[in-house]
Amino acid sequence: MERNMAARFDASAMNKVIGYRLRRAQSYIFQQFDERFARLKLRPAEYSVLELIADNPGCQQGTMAKALGIKRANFVGLIQGLDARGLTARGQQPGDKRANALYLTPAGQATIVEAREIQAEFERHCVELLGGEAERDHLLTLLDRLAPTAD
Repeated sequence: MERNMAARFDASAMNKVIGYRLRRAQSYIFQQFDERFARLKLRPAEYSVLELIADNPGCQQGTMAKALGIKRANFVGLIQGLDARGLTARGQQPGDKRANALYLTPAGQATIVEAREIQAEFERHCVELLGGEAERDHLLTLLDRLAPTAD
């Protein structure tokens, strides 16, 4: 009975809903990410934080949370987890003793080197699925219409 129901299941209306299709794509991307990054024990948000700290050493927590679209309260837990793993460290922001500056530790620097290699291969895989760099660029342009980036 279940098999017959699955064969007749109609999702055509939902397949035209942008949010639904984006969520399905996100689920696939996150599943693939989890498989590729398993040995580093990194989740997508953690990778993003490490990547942004590597590119912006000494950045403030609030600035980082805003760049990622994460509430500050949620970001604190995320950075505490990375701190506990010895991947990041917090220090005082020069000129503002209340603000925390974020840095990668030597372990964090080693992790991001390996993570970047994994991400580059994953990105190549995704670009191939999309049909090439032009298609990827077009997708990113369309996504920017829905959620503009800060660039």
